[in-house]
Amino acid sequence: MKIVFLGVGEAFDENYPNNSVLVFSEKASLMVDCGDSAVRQLWKFNRGNHNLPDALYITHRHSDHLFGLPAMLGRFHEEKRTKPFTIICTKALHEDVNVAASYAYKGLETDFPFSVNVVEVEDGQQIEFKDMRLSFALTRHSTPVHAIKVEHAGKSFCFSGDGMFSLREGFYRELDLLAQETYLYDKEIIGHACITGAVKFAEENRIKTLALVHLNKHFRKNDLPKVRDGIKSDKVRIIIPEPMDEVTL
Repeated sequence: MKIVFLGVGEAFDENYPNNSVLVFSEKASLMVDCGDSAVRQLWKFNRGNHNLPDALYITHRHSDHLFGLPAMLGRFHEEKRTKPFTIICTKALHEDVNVAASYAYKGLETDFPFSVNVVEVEDGQQIEFKDMRLSFALTRHSTPVHAIKVEHAGKSFCFSGDGMFSLREGFYRELDLLAQETYLYDKEIIGHACITGAVKFAEENRIKTLALVHLNKHFRKNDLPKVRDGIKSDKVRIIIPEPMDEVTL
Protein backbone atom coordinates (compact mmCIF):
# COMPACT_ATOMS: atom_id res chain seq x y z
CA MET A 1 0.00 0.00 0.00
CA LYS A 2 1.30 3.45 -0.91
CA ILE A 3 0.17 6.78 0.56
CA VAL A 4 0.76 10.10 -1.24
CA PHE A 5 0.31 13.25 0.86
CA LEU A 6 -1.33 15.53 -1.71
CA GLY A 7 -1.67 18.31 0.85
CA VAL A 8 -0.87 18.68 4.54
CA GLY A 9 -2.12 22.20 5.29
CA GLU A 10 -5.00 23.65 7.27
CA ALA A 11 -8.01 25.44 5.83
CA PHE A 12 -6.50 28.86 5.17
CA ASP A 13 -2.81 28.22 4.51
CA GLU A 14 -1.72 29.95 1.30
CA ASN A 15 1.51 27.93 1.14
CA TYR A 16 0.40 24.40 1.99
CA PRO A 17 -2.51 22.73 0.15
CA ASN A 18 -5.45 21.37 2.14
CA ASN A 19 -4.95 18.13 4.06
CA SER A 20 -5.58 15.22 1.69
CA VAL A 21 -4.05 11.89 0.68
CA LEU A 22 -4.14 9.35 -2.12
CA VAL A 23 -4.04 5.70 -1.08
CA PHE A 24 -3.02 3.01 -3.56
CA SER A 25 -3.44 -0.74 -3.26
CA GLU A 26 -2.78 -3.27 -5.99
CA LYS A 27 -6.22 -2.78 -7.54
CA ALA A 28 -7.59 0.53 -6.27
CA SER A 29 -6.89 4.22 -5.75
CA LEU A 30 -8.69 6.19 -3.04
CA MET A 31 -8.52 9.93 -2.39
CA VAL A 32 -9.34 11.05 1.14
CA ASP A 33 -10.77 14.57 1.41
CA CYS A 34 -10.93 17.12 -1.38
CA GLY A 35 -10.50 20.77 -0.45
CA ASP A 36 -10.23 23.42 -3.14
CA SER A 37 -6.41 23.39 -3.11
CA ALA A 38 -6.13 19.62 -2.62
CA VAL A 39 -7.88 18.92 -5.93
CA ARG A 40 -5.22 20.96 -7.74
CA GLN A 41 -2.60 18.73 -6.17
CA LEU A 42 -4.45 15.75 -7.62
CA TRP A 43 -4.28 17.29 -11.08
CA LYS A 44 -0.53 17.82 -10.70
CA PHE A 45 -0.06 14.25 -9.57
CA ASN A 46 -2.23 12.40 -12.08
CA ARG A 47 -0.50 14.00 -15.10
CA GLY A 48 -3.54 13.73 -17.33
CA ASN A 49 -4.79 10.39 -16.02
CA HIS A 50 -8.33 11.48 -15.20
CA ASN A 51 -9.35 7.92 -14.35
CA LEU A 52 -7.54 8.52 -11.05
CA PRO A 53 -8.81 8.10 -8.38
CA ASP A 54 -11.35 5.28 -8.36
CA ALA A 55 -13.04 6.71 -5.28
CA LEU A 56 -13.17 9.67 -2.91
CA TYR A 57 -13.89 9.51 0.81
CA ILE A 58 -14.95 12.73 2.59
CA THR A 59 -14.37 12.91 6.36
CA HIS A 60 -16.61 15.92 7.08
CA ARG A 61 -18.44 18.90 5.67
CA HIS A 62 -15.92 21.74 6.17
CA SER A 63 -14.84 23.54 3.00
CA ASP A 64 -11.17 22.51 3.10
CA HIS A 65 -12.28 18.87 2.93
CA LEU A 66 -15.23 19.12 0.55
CA PHE A 67 -15.26 22.16 -1.74
CA GLY A 68 -12.82 20.73 -4.31
CA LEU A 69 -15.32 18.04 -5.28
CA PRO A 70 -17.36 20.12 -7.77
CA ALA A 71 -14.15 21.09 -9.59
CA MET A 72 -13.04 17.46 -9.63
CA LEU A 73 -16.32 16.33 -11.18
CA GLY A 74 -16.25 19.24 -13.65
CA ARG A 75 -12.78 18.33 -14.83
CA PHE A 76 -13.70 14.65 -15.12
CA HIS A 77 -16.56 15.78 -17.35
CA GLU A 78 -14.34 18.08 -19.40
CA GLU A 79 -11.70 15.38 -19.88
CA LYS A 80 -14.40 12.87 -20.90
CA ARG A 81 -13.76 10.40 -18.14
CA THR A 82 -15.79 7.22 -18.66
CA LYS A 83 -14.58 5.14 -15.72
CA PRO A 84 -17.13 4.85 -12.88
CA PHE A 85 -16.45 7.03 -9.84
CA THR A 86 -17.41 6.23 -6.24
CA ILE A 87 -18.02 8.80 -3.50
CA ILE A 88 -17.99 7.43 0.06
CA CYS A 89 -19.48 9.57 2.84
CA THR A 90 -22.11 9.69 5.56
CA LYS A 91 -25.79 10.14 4.77
CA ALA A 92 -25.66 13.78 5.93
CA LEU A 93 -22.67 14.48 3.73
CA HIS A 94 -24.40 12.89 0.74
CA GLU A 95 -26.88 15.76 0.83
CA ASP A 96 -24.03 18.31 1.04
CA VAL A 97 -22.29 16.70 -1.94
CA ASN A 98 -25.41 17.06 -4.07
CA VAL A 99 -25.88 20.70 -3.04
CA ALA A 100 -22.24 21.63 -3.68
CA ALA A 101 -22.21 20.04 -7.13
CA SER A 102 -25.49 21.69 -8.08
CA TYR A 103 -24.41 25.17 -6.99
CA ALA A 104 -21.05 24.94 -8.72
CA TYR A 105 -22.21 23.53 -12.06
CA LYS A 106 -25.99 23.44 -12.16
CA GLY A 107 -27.24 20.61 -14.36
CA LEU A 108 -23.82 18.99 -14.64
CA GLU A 109 -24.74 16.33 -12.10
CA THR A 110 -27.23 14.85 -14.60
CA ASP A 111 -24.85 14.97 -17.55
CA PHE A 112 -21.78 12.95 -16.52
CA PRO A 113 -20.35 10.62 -19.18
CA PHE A 114 -19.42 8.30 -16.31
CA SER A 115 -21.45 6.78 -13.50
CA VAL A 116 -21.23 8.26 -10.00
CA ASN A 117 -21.96 5.80 -7.23
CA VAL A 118 -22.45 7.15 -3.70
CA VAL A 119 -21.87 4.75 -0.81
CA GLU A 120 -23.22 5.93 2.55
CA VAL A 121 -21.32 4.82 5.66
CA GLU A 122 -21.60 5.38 9.42
CA ASP A 123 -19.65 5.10 12.64
CA GLY A 124 -18.41 1.57 13.28
CA GLN A 125 -19.15 0.34 9.77
CA GLN A 126 -16.72 -1.68 7.65
CA ILE A 127 -16.95 -2.09 3.88
CA GLU A 128 -14.90 -3.61 1.08
CA PHE A 129 -13.82 -1.46 -1.87
CA LYS A 130 -12.04 -3.54 -4.49
CA ASP A 131 -9.08 -4.99 -2.54
CA MET A 132 -9.25 -2.45 0.31
CA ARG A 133 -11.03 -2.92 3.61
CA LEU A 134 -12.39 0.43 4.86
CA SER A 135 -13.54 1.18 8.42
CA PHE A 136 -14.99 4.37 9.89
CA ALA A 137 -15.02 5.91 13.37
CA LEU A 138 -16.44 9.14 14.75
CA THR A 139 -13.91 11.64 16.16
CA ARG A 140 -14.34 14.81 18.25
CA HIS A 141 -14.51 18.05 16.26
CA SER A 142 -16.75 21.10 15.86
CA THR A 143 -18.78 19.13 13.30
CA PRO A 144 -19.13 15.33 12.96
CA VAL A 145 -15.94 13.82 11.50
CA HIS A 146 -15.42 10.17 10.64
CA ALA A 147 -11.84 8.97 10.48
CA ILE A 148 -11.08 6.27 7.95
CA LYS A 149 -8.90 3.17 8.31
CA VAL A 150 -7.65 1.47 5.15
CA GLU A 151 -6.35 -2.10 5.35
CA HIS A 152 -4.68 -4.01 2.54
CA ALA A 153 -2.26 -6.94 2.38
CA GLY A 154 -1.66 -6.95 6.12
CA LYS A 155 -0.94 -3.21 6.34
CA SER A 156 -3.07 -0.50 7.93
CA PHE A 157 -3.34 3.26 7.48
CA CYS A 158 -5.64 5.74 9.20
CA PHE A 159 -6.51 9.34 8.26
CA SER A 160 -8.07 11.28 11.10
CA GLY A 161 -9.67 14.10 9.18
CA ASP A 162 -9.82 17.00 11.63
CA GLY A 163 -10.22 16.76 15.35
CA MET A 164 -9.29 14.68 18.33
CA PHE A 165 -8.80 10.94 18.38
CA SER A 166 -11.60 8.50 17.69
CA LEU A 167 -13.96 7.61 20.49
CA ARG A 168 -14.10 4.02 19.19
CA GLU A 169 -11.92 1.80 21.35
CA GLY A 170 -8.97 0.22 19.53
CA PHE A 171 -9.65 1.86 16.16
CA TYR A 172 -6.06 3.15 15.86
CA ARG A 173 -4.35 0.28 17.67
CA GLU A 174 -1.10 -0.98 16.10
CA LEU A 175 -1.50 0.97 12.86
CA ASP A 176 1.37 1.02 10.41
CA LEU A 177 0.70 4.72 9.72
CA LEU A 178 -1.57 7.34 11.27
CA ALA A 179 -2.00 10.73 9.57
CA GLN A 180 -3.23 12.78 12.51
CA GLU A 181 -4.41 16.38 12.47
CA THR A 182 -2.25 18.29 14.97
CA TYR A 183 -3.06 21.98 14.87
CA LEU A 184 -0.69 23.28 17.57
CA TYR A 185 2.27 21.98 19.57
CA ASP A 186 1.01 21.38 23.12
CA LYS A 187 -2.38 23.07 23.26
CA GLU A 188 -5.65 21.43 22.37
CA ILE A 189 -8.24 23.91 21.14
CA ILE A 190 -11.86 23.09 20.45
CA GLY A 191 -12.03 20.51 17.72
CA HIS A 192 -8.27 20.11 17.22
CA ALA A 193 -5.56 17.80 18.53
CA CYS A 194 -1.98 18.85 19.32
CA ILE A 195 1.44 17.36 18.61
CA THR A 196 2.39 16.35 22.15
CA GLY A 197 -0.98 14.68 22.68
CA ALA A 198 -0.74 12.83 19.37
CA VAL A 199 2.74 11.50 20.16
CA LYS A 200 1.56 10.21 23.54
CA PHE A 201 -1.52 8.66 21.94
CA ALA A 202 0.58 6.97 19.25
CA GLU A 203 2.91 5.51 21.86
CA GLU A 204 0.01 4.18 23.94
CA ASN A 205 -1.57 2.57 20.87
CA ARG A 206 1.68 1.07 19.54
CA ILE A 207 1.42 2.92 16.22
CA LYS A 208 4.50 2.41 14.05
CA THR A 209 4.58 5.77 12.21
CA LEU A 210 2.82 9.03 13.06
CA ALA A 211 2.43 11.73 10.38
CA LEU A 212 1.70 15.21 11.74
CA VAL A 213 -0.56 17.12 9.34
CA HIS A 214 -2.96 20.10 9.24
CA LEU A 215 -0.57 22.27 11.29
CA ASN A 216 -1.69 25.82 11.99
CA LYS A 217 -0.13 28.10 9.37
CA HIS A 218 1.35 30.53 11.93
CA PHE A 219 2.70 27.70 14.10
CA ARG A 220 4.28 26.03 11.06
CA LYS A 221 6.01 29.24 10.00
CA ASN A 222 7.05 30.76 13.33
CA ASP A 223 7.26 28.04 15.97
CA LEU A 224 7.80 24.68 14.28
CA PRO A 225 11.49 25.41 13.50
CA LYS A 226 12.06 26.07 17.22
CA VAL A 227 10.41 22.87 18.51
CA ARG A 228 11.02 20.42 15.65
CA ASP A 229 14.06 18.82 17.30
CA GLY A 230 11.99 18.13 20.39
CA ILE A 231 9.29 16.24 18.49
CA LYS A 232 10.57 12.70 18.96
CA SER A 233 9.78 9.34 20.50
CA ASP A 234 11.68 6.17 21.30
CA LYS A 235 8.61 4.12 20.39
CA VAL A 236 7.09 5.78 17.33
CA ARG A 237 8.58 7.05 14.08
CA ILE A 238 7.38 10.64 13.63
CA ILE A 239 7.26 12.43 10.27
CA ILE A 240 6.08 15.88 9.20
CA PRO A 241 5.33 15.31 5.52
CA GLU A 242 5.55 17.88 2.78
CA PRO A 243 3.07 18.02 -0.13
CA MET A 244 3.61 15.12 -2.56
CA ASP A 245 5.69 13.08 -0.09
CA GLU A 246 5.07 9.33 -0.40
CA VAL A 247 5.13 6.52 2.14
CA THR A 248 5.08 2.84 1.17
CA LEU A 249 3.84 0.34 3.74
